Amino acid sequence: MEGALISAELELFADYHQVHLFDDGSVTDLGDVWTEDSVLDNLAVDTDAMAVGTTVNVNVAVTVEVLEAEPEDDSAEFDHVVEASLHVSSGRLVVMGCTDYEPEAARFGIAAGPVRVRAARSNLAEAERLGMESDDDPTTMERLRLQVWPAPHTDPVVIKRWKPLAAQRTRASGDKGPA
Repeated sequence: MEGALISAELELFADYHQVHLFDDGSVTDLGDVWTEDSVLDNLAVDTDAMAVGTTVNVNVAVTVEVLEAEPEDDSAEFDHVVEASLHVSSGRLVVMGCTDYEPEAARFGIAAGPVRVRAARSNLAEAERLGMESDDDPTTMERLRLQVWPAPHTDPVVIKRWKPLAAQRTRASGDKGPA
């Protein structure tokens, strides 16, 4: 990626449908920040930690890009895109699956202080369709791109929202249940 200080490809086990990012040394319990809204947004955020929700509960392909500045908006190329701010006082961002062993998790050197994270997810319909078998083939695996750059703190935002296929089918059949 042009303009990236660091670019890395990971495959992470999205146990409990989550991938975590946090300041190295954070003791934040992300279980405390999952609300009805954060489940809908697929994003749970605290001061120095966040969880990005996934469609599947298996391996996902994760790209981490550490950037110098905010990237251009390419959300049209993705299914679901959210942004949030984190404070990374250690200058090391940890990226891992929800239940991975933290001492062995990937760490990325970044400028210490506030950062913005854009989480862009793709291939969601195919991953949802195949469920537990979606990670058998890279063409059916859910993909998550995490872009990180220095920026003042701002509130989380959903740039583009994806609706699971099951919810779309329910709506089409006339069910008036929750969205």
